[in-house]
Amino acid sequence: MMRPPILRWIRQYDRGCLTDDAIAAVIVTIMLIPQSLAYAMLAGLPPEVGLYASILPLVAYAIFGSSMTLAVGPVAVVSLMTAAAVSQVAATGTAEYLGAAILLSLLSGLILIGLGIARAGFLANLLSHPVISGFISASALLIAISQLKHILGVPVSGHDLPSIVSDLWRQLDQANLPTVIIGLATVAFLFWVRGGLKPLLLRLGVNAKPADIITKAGPVFAIILTTVCVSAWHLQDQGVAIVGLIPEGLPLPQLPPLDLTLARELIPAAILISIVGFVESVSVGHTLAARRRQRIEPNQELIGLGAANLASGFGGGFPVTGGFSRSVVNFDAGAQTPFAGVFTAVMIALTALFLTPLFEYLPRAVLAATVIVAVLSLVDFKSIQRVWVFSRTDFAAMMTTIGVVLFVGVEAGILAGIALSIAFLVAKIARPHMAVIGNVPGTQHYRNHLRHTVVRSQSVLAIRFDEMLFFLNSHTLEDEVAELITETPALTDLVLQCAAINEIDASGLEALESINHRLQSLGIRFHLSEVKGPVMDRLRRAGFEQQLSGQVFLSHHDAMLTLDPSLATPSS
Repeated sequence: MMRPPILRWIRQYDRGCLTDDAIAAVIVTIMLIPQSLAYAMLAGLPPEVGLYASILPLVAYAIFGSSMTLAVGPVAVVSLMTAAAVSQVAATGTAEYLGAAILLSLLSGLILIGLGIARAGFLANLLSHPVISGFISASALLIAISQLKHILGVPVSGHDLPSIVSDLWRQLDQANLPTVIIGLATVAFLFWVRGGLKPLLLRLGVNAKPADIITKAGPVFAIILTTVCVSAWHLQDQGVAIVGLIPEGLPLPQLPPLDLTLARELIPAAILISIVGFVESVSVGHTLAARRRQRIEPNQELIGLGAANLASGFGGGFPVTGGFSRSVVNFDAGAQTPFAGVFTAVMIALTALFLTPLFEYLPRAVLAATVIVAVLSLVDFKSIQRVWVFSRTDFAAMMTTIGVVLFVGVEAGILAGIALSIAFLVAKIARPHMAVIGNVPGTQHYRNHLRHTVVRSQSVLAIRFDEMLFFLNSHTLEDEVAELITETPALTDLVLQCAAINEIDASGLEALESINHRLQSLGIRFHLSEVKGPVMDRLRRAGFEQQLSGQVFLSHHDAMLTLDPSLATPSS
């Protein structure tokens, strides 16, 4: 395990960093309190659990995380995945449900730390960007639609788009009018705050920094106003669902009852949550680090996020990860180190200790509105259009992920995305691009004769193989060579240009040996050009160079001039 990153940056910590971190913590806390309550509700948990999941994880990540500005805590997608997983093993609202959520966090933490120790940071590449983008967009839509039940004040039990929409439609005539007014007004207000409040404040002469803080505090204003209205007018008596009394204080760190059977049932979900959370965190962390010419360490991130999830479980919380919007706010607010998260944790803890009675009359519709506005910013329609233009296979993987998430469920959606990404990768390797190449006149460059005007030899055939030579595609190379030599009766030499071959496995070696033997039996010499050093080392160890009927050329141009001097021109 690597040394905790805190030991590297704590030595340079000064008063300037302290001031910047404290200011950023205030802004993030204002944003995090309503989000924590809302995401706990999204996960099917009591609201205070969201606060618990926003305290110890931030401290743990400050010690073990590698990003200077990533803000860890409950996030929408992981909360939805938590609800989907835990609802399969326990009834919502029961002590067993809370215990399963805590156990899920602990399992996720252990998995992440184990992967970090195994230096499995490459898992960040397991999900392609189109798949993760489609997954997040579809999950955001599903979350937003699922929160309409709180906006309307009706019960909905479905977990996929058809069942949610069907339940909403059947219950539409039972919608509670005061709840609908509160919910829709809050959604409209929060959208206006995001786009219109800061420009208005700047026009009124407010400085940029205070204007930004006031804008980020939009959800807090909505909470205060609606809570006061509900309390003053006793709207709960008219059917407006409220958060209710939230217990003051903090739970003592402890392990939930260890149920091995339950743990086995939750492990698949814990693995998926770990992967999705890690990919999302690393994506955000890399983006923010690059803006300050910093870097994050994927393997250390696994340990940092694992420690955060273990801390969340010990502290009575549920799975957490790095949040996109929260991290961007933390970065823009000027946070310099993870101590900003520690300061945020202290303020959240003070809120849980002394301020929870203030949330008793908070309408659940307001928390739902907070979730809806937050997650809709994650829907990326431009990405869908861009992927469609660029790559049909990536578009197919993205749309399949979106469709499965919406119509089957989040876990099935991410599994479908992973499976399709791997399937397309295998298909790409199994059907590599190969080209017959010729000389671009007046240069030493060789290009595909179907794309460029080139000069080709009548007796020397040159082909380029644009993939690693692997068991999945070795027979394809053999078949292509066999077909080409039948089309070129005057052939005396064949040159395989290997510049794009980064790896050759045992099957690839057998394919080269088979091609060499077949060509030799036909009186055709087999040559290689531009073979990369590590690949050539392995071929030499296997004795292939001694078997080769031709030569190995450092330059493809040298190979062609040596084998067919008639190609030489004054410009060569």
